[in-house]
Amino acid sequence: MERSVLRRRALAACTATVAVGALALAGLTGTASADPAAPAPVPDAAQLSPGLLKAMQRDLGLTATEARGRIGNESRAAAVTAGLRYSLGDRFAGARVSGDAADLTVATTDAADAARIAKAGARAEVVDHSLAELDAAKAALDRVAQRTAPKDIPAWYVDVRSNHVVVQTAKASAADAFLAKAGVSAGLVTVTRSTEQPRTFTDLRGGDAYYMNGSGRCSIGFPVKRGTQGGFVSAGHCGTPGVSTSGYNQQAQGSFQGSTFPGRDYSWVVTNTNWTPRPLVNGYGNGDVTVTGSTEAIEGSSVCRSGSTTGWHCGTVQQRNSSVTYQEGTVSGVTRTNVCAEPGDSGGSFISGSQAQGVTSGGTGNCSQGGVTYFQPLNPALQAYGLTLVTNGSTTPPDPTDPPTNPGGTWAAGTTYAAGAVVTYGSASYRCLQGHQAQPGWTPPNVPALWQAL
Repeated sequence: MERSVLRRRALAACTATVAVGALALAGLTGTASADPAAPAPVPDAAQLSPGLLKAMQRDLGLTATEARGRIGNESRAAAVTAGLRYSLGDRFAGARVSGDAADLTVATTDAADAARIAKAGARAEVVDHSLAELDAAKAALDRVAQRTAPKDIPAWYVDVRSNHVVVQTAKASAADAFLAKAGVSAGLVTVTRSTEQPRTFTDLRGGDAYYMNGSGRCSIGFPVKRGTQGGFVSAGHCGTPGVSTSGYNQQAQGSFQGSTFPGRDYSWVVTNTNWTPRPLVNGYGNGDVTVTGSTEAIEGSSVCRSGSTTGWHCGTVQQRNSSVTYQEGTVSGVTRTNVCAEPGDSGGSFISGSQAQGVTSGGTGNCSQGGVTYFQPLNPALQAYGLTLVTNGSTTPPDPTDPPTNPGGTWAAGTTYAAGAVVTYGSASYRCLQGHQAQPGWTPPNVPALWQAL
């Protein structure tokens, strides 16, 4: 039986991808294409709250200095990965980091790429299946699950370490039937036995509590705006459009305007003028965390969660493209972590460094014994509802290359871009390398970790 249990020590051996939050910082300082031997950028202490660092020390067995160093190392690895992913194209088979030094492994389906990967400062791994091939196989499984949630299949995900799609099951026959319905080759899949029974955490600033219709409790994900209207994103299973909300103080707050669950697990709540959106995540007595962007972390990166039941807990990103079956149905496109959570933490903030990652969906286990928690990535929710993440604009370095007037083009601050999106800035075109929400100063020419000139 495979069961991921959060360990409070010795998580340096866990493999995962790089913290995208730090990637944006690396891009802004121009280190994305720097010499691989250059020292990793160390995050500004002002952007890492004492609460986040304390949670990383407790859950990852680090000192405050080691926590800062780990995020800096992950940021450099993320920048290297972004460039290699673009240059390898269809041969790219995933990347992961390990240890506090964020030792980077990049996989490819072509041995001829090994020298290029090594030159970039990473270890090359030659595998049979590209990431695109594995993603396509998982997408086929997702389409079957969207029609009917599979019985005895709690979760499935793309695992770059094993270079397979992993399907968890309580019965081997259930996995065989699932693959057959999807038309997925068994050669792409590893089946593991699991008795997990994932559930959402609904029972009971980012991370602040709120109440639905005065009864059930969830947690705020991240404050957002749509035009001048303020509000926040949370989990879709917390409420449906029209459901009213009250704040942690039981005062009238707002109502759900949009909600998707199952399939995805995100929602959008509009708040009244008594509530002002702030670029903060509740630090639960240890200093609030300032949010500066929403660049996605890659597998192996450290990630922390704030929720109204258990406060701060940290772990690492396990697999990004995951699907999980709850009693209510299957949710796809979530990120699997070894961070613990409990009822009432649903909807709460997942953050890596200063970069918003997503909202708590559900999982197994608890914060006494450890467990697995899935979060719904934030950027798809922003795109679905046309929202802008509230960030601390004063912490974003100005773009020294910007002319006094806008040079024109389709790029715009505040827009959420998916990997592969093409924009123009001035007279040039650029392709997005990493999903993120653009901030003032993150213009395509100035952040090579996020944009590739065409």
